[in-house]
Amino acid sequence: MLDNCGAVLARLASATLVAGLLLVPTTATAAAGPTTLPAGQYTLSANYHQFDTVNAALVSKLGTAAVHTVMENANHDRVGLPSSFSINGLETGFRFDSGDNSDCKNYPQGITTSRDAVGTANSGNYDGHQLVVVSWYTNDACDGDGERSRITLVDWDATYPNKYRKVLLVEPTGTAAAPNFKDIPIHAGGVSWYGDYLYVADTGRGMRVFDMRKILKTNTGGTADQIGRQSDTVYYAHNYAYVLPQIGTITSNTTSGTSLRWSSISLDRVSASIVMTEYTCQSGCTAYPNRAPRAIRYPFAAGTTTFAATTTASQALQLPWYKLNGLASHNNRWWFASSGQKQLYYWTPAAGSTTYPWVSGAESISYWEDTTNPDLLWTLQEGVGNRNVFAVQQSAYDG
Repeated sequence: MLDNCGAVLARLASATLVAGLLLVPTTATAAAGPTTLPAGQYTLSANYHQFDTVNAALVSKLGTAAVHTVMENANHDRVGLPSSFSINGLETGFRFDSGDNSDCKNYPQGITTSRDAVGTANSGNYDGHQLVVVSWYTNDACDGDGERSRITLVDWDATYPNKYRKVLLVEPTGTAAAPNFKDIPIHAGGVSWYGDYLYVADTGRGMRVFDMRKILKTNTGGTADQIGRQSDTVYYAHNYAYVLPQIGTITSNTTSGTSLRWSSISLDRVSASIVMTEYTCQSGCTAYPNRAPRAIRYPFAAGTTTFAATTTASQALQLPWYKLNGLASHNNRWWFASSGQKQLYYWTPAAGSTTYPWVSGAESISYWEDTTNPDLLWTLQEGVGNRNVFAVQQSAYDG
């Protein structure tokens, strides 16, 4: 974790220079692969109706905004990748505006897209927009006014302006008569969009669930620290015009003896499942576990975009790699990104594993299916001043 804004900015010039100008090597090396764990030891308990009563009252008081309305009111401009940025297989990408790129209080973490949500149908458009979604968390050490989580909806379609909009994630509170909401102070290390549902990793719990059809309109004009109900008709949200309230919780359970640390998640559309992995250290860490990480696959209920009330994992792996901030799976192929090692590990049960050089500050991965062009891996870097959101051809990291 970065301790303060001054320290971040003091290191920014050299860090950005190295990460921005370095041509990442393309040499791959063989590596040890994962081993199988008992999948039956890992289960999920799903509740999609946890906040139904309060959410209905919030909708009645505030009203909802469809995704297309949010994007038509997008108020930030994304910019292109710097010309110095280069990595093997690079296809496309962008940066956030200068304020978000240099913000030492908020950090991008998870990534998903409307291709996750709807697949390749209608060119991957959800409610008329092809979108890249990034989750963020707040580090309160840099002149902060409270810890919170948010998402950024980024237009990725030539039909629309190169804009993005921030939406605050909130947890409903209060009663039907006096509904309210509060900040969600989680790391938001991974995010997956499937159908209308947005799944956000909650490190020690599992996942929180949101419904993209239920974005609420809030009042602006308050102070930066104001959150929730101010009166019967006025609700502030740190001056965010839109909030996305949690609808439920997916709770992680295990009989393995060691609880899972939900550091990152990714959607596998082929097998209709979410995969997760843990950020752990080999040794020497105080804020993270010192043990081998795991990757677990959880299938959705057949023919739906939701989990059953109880779900048993369909695959469980013990991994030989550490400091993993991202993963993806597609057609029985896996990718794991290590921010600590600056490596991307590719693995299949049949062919084994291969290690590729990767970027610094690597975070989550989302697989982008395409019917006419190469499939992509979308990912991002979290470092202040070096927040490249980019896509590489998956075939460049396909063993």
